[in-house]
Amino acid sequence: MPLTHDFKETIRQRAQQEPEFRQALLREAVECILNGDLQTGKAVLRDYVNATVGFQDLEKRTHIPAKSLMRMLGPKGSPSAVNLTSIVTVLLQTEGIRFELALRR
Repeated sequence: MPLTHDFKETIRQRAQQEPEFRQALLREAVECILNGDLQTGKAVLRDYVNATVGFQDLEKRTHIPAKSLMRMLGPKGSPSAVNLTSIVTVLLQTEGIRFELALRR
């Protein structure tokens, strides 16, 4: 089911006003991807990009065309590991954060 405009606007407003929320979105996206839920991870990444840097800026920083980025993070997209890593790296740099991996049972 597609997200409503109001929901996406709420995400955008919170992401712009609350750094903790923005970072939690990014963390959730990466955790989903690492735990095998690529579809959800891509959807959250797409929401994060729309709410923060935008696809045009991401294009400049990754050197991947914006339309390709949108397709990759869309429901039928299949980003390569190289492209996905490039996207996440740029977003982490934008936030000024990095992740540390911990294994749990």
